[in-house]
Amino acid sequence: MASTTSRSKYFDNAKFILIFLVVFGHMISPYKDQDKLLFTLYTVIFLFHMPAFILISGYFAKGYKKKGYLQKSVQKILIPYFVFQVIYSVFYFLLGKEETIEFDLFQPHWSLWFLLSLFFWNLLLYVFAKLKWVGLLIAVILGIVVGYFENAGSFMSISRTFVFFPYFLLGFLMNGDHLKRIIRAKFAVPAGVVIIVFTFLFFGFSFPKDAVPWLLGDTSYENMGGMQLSDGLLRALQYGLTLIVVFGFLPLIPSHQYRITKIGERTLYVYLFHGFIIKSIQAILPNAISDNYLFLIAFSFIVCLVLGSYMIKKYTRPLVELKI
Repeated sequence: MASTTSRSKYFDNAKFILIFLVVFGHMISPYKDQDKLLFTLYTVIFLFHMPAFILISGYFAKGYKKKGYLQKSVQKILIPYFVFQVIYSVFYFLLGKEETIEFDLFQPHWSLWFLLSLFFWNLLLYVFAKLKWVGLLIAVILGIVVGYFENAGSFMSISRTFVFFPYFLLGFLMNGDHLKRIIRAKFAVPAGVVIIVFTFLFFGFSFPKDAVPWLLGDTSYENMGGMQLSDGLLRALQYGLTLIVVFGFLPLIPSHQYRITKIGERTLYVYLFHGFIIKSIQAILPNAISDNYLFLIAFSFIVCLVLGSYMIKKYTRPLVELKI
């Protein structure tokens, strides 16, 4: 973290690892209920991979006051959301998952919720950034309270926008010194290893199968099994546990240049296109690969390499980064 270059390599490596976890998590999702190991991997991944991704996104949102920032957010986030929402609607119809083609722009398909929420998080900065750390406390309270509203769900990604906003705002509020203290602390790496290993063991032995919706943040407490007043406390504890794992993960990221480092700059392409590959594979081979761990890992890695390649960006950039 000593220079701009090393910071860039660090974050690109982090984003590559996280986008791999996104792809791998989606790859194993249909098989998690039939395999204890895959279930544990899935739950641990979904506990922290999107919060970590969101925190990094917030870290790079510090220029929100600059002229043209909002226009760029519309161009690079909102318009691709609308474009791929339409494309996925057609794709799901052709795949046989939908009987008719319906273009509902306000119910995000699958992983597209992230783009819609990311746009809203950037808008929320205009209010919460002024409040600084008090704003973070308010954001956490809103993330807890939104769960008590039964109608807060996937429509316009309302639930996820508020549930995950604290991570985005925390990333925004963090500076280089904060991050350096976390990843360069004397025992940061061994502590990170212990945290990750302990989380795997804890989830492997005690995570309840019906608690998966808590990790997704896309619906109310009522829709996750019946609302209790104590649900807010559970979400607060989840925030705490998630941050412990995220901050245990960050010191484990290398700052060196690798062949895969460059792909960290193109994670949006992997994120937008990997669904077409994974959904097609799962439709063609619904159960044949569920117990082939090596294939699941290798295939997810290859998907990241291919979709994050220069050639994919070159030929799909007009679709992903439309000009307005």
